[in-house]
Amino acid sequence: MSKLFLNWSGGKDCTMALFKLLEQKQSVDFLFTTLSKETNRVSMHGTSKELITRQAMSLGIHSRKLYLPVEMNMEVYNKHLLHEMKLMQAREINTAVFGDVFLEDLKEYREKQLASIGMKAVFPLWKRDTRELITEFIDRGFKAVIVCVNAKKLNKSFIGRTIDKDFVNELPDDVDVCGENGEYHSFVYDGPIFNKKINFELSETVRKHYASVDGGHDSEFYFLNIKHI
Repeated sequence: MSKLFLNWSGGKDCTMALFKLLEQKQSVDFLFTTLSKETNRVSMHGTSKELITRQAMSLGIHSRKLYLPVEMNMEVYNKHLLHEMKLMQAREINTAVFGDVFLEDLKEYREKQLASIGMKAVFPLWKRDTRELITEFIDRGFKAVIVCVNAKKLNKSFIGRTIDKDFVNELPDDVDVCGENGEYHSFVYDGPIFNKKINFELSETVRKHYASVDGGHDSEFYFLNIKHI
């Protein structure tokens, strides 16, 4: 079998991608996470470096982290990412795994970037029905807490909720049940592939506004700070 690494945010989709790989008896060499150099957190999830490390320890897989600078654009991002991929290649790892489900433009971007240096992209969850996927996540016994929501799609009351059938049933009709359009993000703290439950406590919730310089992007998000205990 080829050597591979899994792109890891700490959320449910990458967890299900890992679950599918392990079901196929495929070993994973690294969980690869990009974090903000300024905050030591996963950018769109807000999950701390410590909690990402705790997940890797419980899963029994090495964690590898890339710290991105504050001043970030696509050119800088690609430069840092491709450098990291070449380090992976030096370890004879030539396959990158992603938990994407249906965002075609993102899939094409990942494939193009990796192909430019002779690497392959794999998507174990691609085109899965998201309602079936979230049902399997729950039925398999995975546990996750909502750590970020898009304030234009979900109100603050969804922050800190556990992903269960009640949570899914209460989502508005225009929200994908897996949050595949960025409606929400999660942190997985237990499940059948974890050796040990990750204990944490809920802390403060903050609201952040993001706007592009040209006005093309304007969003607000609620972030929940969770701390390992």
